[in-house]
Amino acid sequence: MSAQQPHQGEFAATAAHAKGMPSAKSSAKWQDFLFHKVTFSFAFLVLLVLVGIMVSLVIGAWPAFEKFGPGFVTRIEWDPVNSEYGALIAIAGTLVTSFLALLLAFPVSFGIALFLTEICPVWLKRPLGTAVELLAGVPSIIYGMWGLFVFAPFFADHVQPLLQATLGQIPVFGELFQGPMMGIGMLTAGIILAVMIIPFIASVMRDVFETCPAVLKESAYALGCTRWEVVRKIVLPYTRVGVVGGVMLGLGRALGETMAITFVIGNAHKLSWSLFSAGNSIASTLANEFAEAEAGLHISSLFALGLILFVITFIVLAAAKFMLLQMGKAEGGK
Repeated sequence: MSAQQPHQGEFAATAAHAKGMPSAKSSAKWQDFLFHKVTFSFAFLVLLVLVGIMVSLVIGAWPAFEKFGPGFVTRIEWDPVNSEYGALIAIAGTLVTSFLALLLAFPVSFGIALFLTEICPVWLKRPLGTAVELLAGVPSIIYGMWGLFVFAPFFADHVQPLLQATLGQIPVFGELFQGPMMGIGMLTAGIILAVMIIPFIASVMRDVFETCPAVLKESAYALGCTRWEVVRKIVLPYTRVGVVGGVMLGLGRALGETMAITFVIGNAHKLSWSLFSAGNSIASTLANEFAEAEAGLHISSLFALGLILFVITFIVLAAAKFMLLQMGKAEGGK
């Protein structure tokens, strides 16, 4: 009898466990159901906010588009006194400064990320990487103040005369480097934007480069590849999506930057071939005029500028996604 008692106890425990299993399964199902619905609601909330922003911009911009039609995008006039508005100057300033910023920032960011992951000594890697990340956290208004009070005078006294005396003498192309040398203008705004987005792009590139498996790079080195060959043939193909994502992150900040641009772009509603001349961007126009805009056509035109900036950003991101898909297809074909 005493020998049978442990077996009876085990059978009883097994039976009790079997009775409790359905409740445990149902509890797990409910937890999984709730987890799915909560995460889905978070994702749907993002989409809902995006649609809400789009709808509010369209409603606010409708009077301006109703008055000026699609030609609002190509109109140069911006005259609040006579209620004449056009977006071309602000669009041109936004695209030119962002393109200049990306043109200057990409090679520098690539070099920083490459040095930190492939060349930098171990003792220097952490402090240098931390410094880059700290630069990404500097408020944009600080960059704007530094650009206006420190960089612009130096740029006007030393860099602009040099550019005008060299690049400015090239036929046709030299028109970009003619004009008054005041230190502020489109080129200055592009350089300040480049300084601002370099830490963002470099940080993303560095993190992406570090995801490349060490065994792939070591195999390439064992075959006699140089550092540049390893980066070009191993690291870049492996991290292509992340690199493009980092570039798009920097471009997104450049397109929507407000305070730093407002300090150094000159805030002039005029078009000029010269990069030295003052100009305007969509973000700086909104920052300068939204608080004092009168209800009616003026405020609606500012909403229209915001909608155009939203569309430009969407087009840029869509183009980047399409480019990645085409690159993926090309690789599959090979």
